[in-house]
Amino acid sequence: MSKLNELLQQWKEDPAFTGNITRWEIVPARDGQYRDFPELLDERLRKALRDRGIERLYSHQAAAIEAAQGNNHTVVVTPTASGKTLCYNLPVVSAIIDDPNSRALYLFPTKALSQDQVAELRDLTANLETKINCHTYDGDTEPGLRRGIRHSGHIVVTNPDMLHSAILPHHTKWVQLFQNLKYIVIDEMHQYRGVFGSHVANVIRRLKRICAFYGSSPRFILCSATIANPGELAEMLIEEKAVVITENGAPQAEKHFILYNPPMVKPEMGLRRSSLLEANQLAQALIRNDIQTIIFTRSRLGVEVLLTYLNQGINLKTGEESAIRGYRGGYLPRERRAIEEGLRRGEIKGVVSTNALELGIDIGALDACIMTGYPGTIASTWQQAGRSGRRSGVSLAVLIANSEPLNQYIISNPDYFFGRTPERAQVNSDNLIILTNHVRCAAFELPFRVGEKFGRDKIDEILQFLAEEDVLYFNEGRYNWMEDSYPAEEISLRSAAMENVVIIDISNPRPVAIGEVDRFSAPMLVHEEAIYMHAGVQYQVEKLDFEEKKAYVRQVDVDYFTDANLAVDLKVLDTSALAEGLVERAWGEVRLNALVSMFKKIRFNTHENLGAGPVDLPETEMHTSAFWLSFNPGALGGMPLSAVQAGLVGLANLFPQVASLYLMSDPRDLRAVSQVRSPHNGLPTLYIYDNYPGGVGYSEMLYNIYRDIVAATKNAIIDCRCSEGCPSCVGPSYQNGQAAKKAALQLAGVILK
Repeated sequence: MSKLNELLQQWKEDPAFTGNITRWEIVPARDGQYRDFPELLDERLRKALRDRGIERLYSHQAAAIEAAQGNNHTVVVTPTASGKTLCYNLPVVSAIIDDPNSRALYLFPTKALSQDQVAELRDLTANLETKINCHTYDGDTEPGLRRGIRHSGHIVVTNPDMLHSAILPHHTKWVQLFQNLKYIVIDEMHQYRGVFGSHVANVIRRLKRICAFYGSSPRFILCSATIANPGELAEMLIEEKAVVITENGAPQAEKHFILYNPPMVKPEMGLRRSSLLEANQLAQALIRNDIQTIIFTRSRLGVEVLLTYLNQGINLKTGEESAIRGYRGGYLPRERRAIEEGLRRGEIKGVVSTNALELGIDIGALDACIMTGYPGTIASTWQQAGRSGRRSGVSLAVLIANSEPLNQYIISNPDYFFGRTPERAQVNSDNLIILTNHVRCAAFELPFRVGEKFGRDKIDEILQFLAEEDVLYFNEGRYNWMEDSYPAEEISLRSAAMENVVIIDISNPRPVAIGEVDRFSAPMLVHEEAIYMHAGVQYQVEKLDFEEKKAYVRQVDVDYFTDANLAVDLKVLDTSALAEGLVERAWGEVRLNALVSMFKKIRFNTHENLGAGPVDLPETEMHTSAFWLSFNPGALGGMPLSAVQAGLVGLANLFPQVASLYLMSDPRDLRAVSQVRSPHNGLPTLYIYDNYPGGVGYSEMLYNIYRDIVAATKNAIIDCRCSEGCPSCVGPSYQNGQAAKKAALQLAGVILK
């Protein structure tokens, strides 16, 4: 019996453990389905595969290769570790062997995946007679290598950000690539959703436009983890029909999937033991038994706190290097590569990560996965769970809920989780702000003709607007770029700003850069007096220089960490739709002003509040769309204003999370603000806004299905075991002396009348 099986048996016999389980699901092992190599696959490539011990392909691999070689756009949707890489590498390499002038472009959402795939490609092609040059082209690529990659790279591996800002604007330097481009590979397609997906869809429009200019018409191969609408998402991204392959032929080992709800510590208040502390306890048991484990947390701070706990638990001797590491954004590239290699070799027994390791980076044969808090979507949960058992026998995945409402809903409704299809990915490539920005970028790359389409629609009105703003000038039926600036540099494809704040350790006479954080997150993470944690070491921020984008930190040893509070003010700019009544509902454009005003010091292990301090930083501004509900006095039946305020705060805590289930969106896509006297109409109002500049289309959907969401919110409040309110439903028990649970139920009832 394996060590993991022995530990699972111990847990099954331990009432203290099983008492916290809401479902112990065993996903049975399954044999693989195999097929011979497709006829069109080059014989030299078949030999290279046989040399690696691959005599046959999984059925979905063979089907994907046949579709791609049959001149189809192709979408492959199978679980983690099902061999999707060969689905695109084999047709691409076969095409280059057949015609060495052929080129391919690979797009991955992260640099780490790009590095991983180049290593895989070089291994596959090492013994071929035809020399195939595959290179990453990203921000870490040395300037001296870039010219060679542009002229002789058969396969260029990059990310959407680099394609957007460095390749497309300089397409004249990439003539060899664009003239001979046969395949474009888009891996981890499910990552391209919301605002990021909307931007990437427009980058692909620009890419196709430049390919057409150089006379090429490449085929797309897209790969994804399981989502509900793969064909639809692929069509939204590439705006063409594709063959969709969803039948997984890969073998599957037995997996134990446990839903775990931490025990109550104050039942009357609905308070449970911290999910971080429970994860620490379970991970310690796994690592002590030499079971290689990955622990996912929802934040960078969570990574560092849990890493600290785990290292405390293994009692390292002086000078001894820990076999447990952290992995997250902000670590320097060489640190991340060393951690990935340590996991593959088995030298690292435990890794604590954000979702940075959720994607398909090869990190070897992990046996167990612990998820600290619901990852936000069913698709992400299965993706993270799939990081264990990639090459081993029995594997384990544990989802530990925290006290947030969505976590408690999922953990208390296991049939919903195991029976629900994964989420639909939403993309709005015609969001006016996003579209206009990419039309600017496209005009810089090539002039627009009158009546030319960008995507499926004509954009004459946008071109005329840009001409009126002196961004473009019109001459002989063409719109030409006329500004001195370089538009792609100004536009980030992601919600965070492109500029990063560099973190500099000044503990020693010679300062050294130890990491970085995006500029949008900097006020929360590296404000002055913040405790910044990196690789388990504590640093106190002595100065944040926003102008120079530098945070200066000094190493400290304290028994607490810090957490900042974000205050948000909202103003309505324009109303797109309004339904009047005792409870008004509307949606439209809004402006948000966000300010980090204070931070708390929280003691390790006990998580008690040790005090607070002010943060003096400028506020940030965002324009987006929102849905709102306003209560006229006649609807409230004489409720005291303090009770109305408590009810609004309670609904604001729960409504966005329940809404994310109905919209099948990530919970982080929505946020709520309540105003007891809204400046817009003077009424008590609940606002739910799209948490992205310009919005992604959720507000209009909420306007149409709000009653279903309010009814589900009301039921979630009723079903919660607390007496007057708790973090699992409406938040703190009392707001301004009023019971939040009772007040929120009252307001929900008013909406549903």
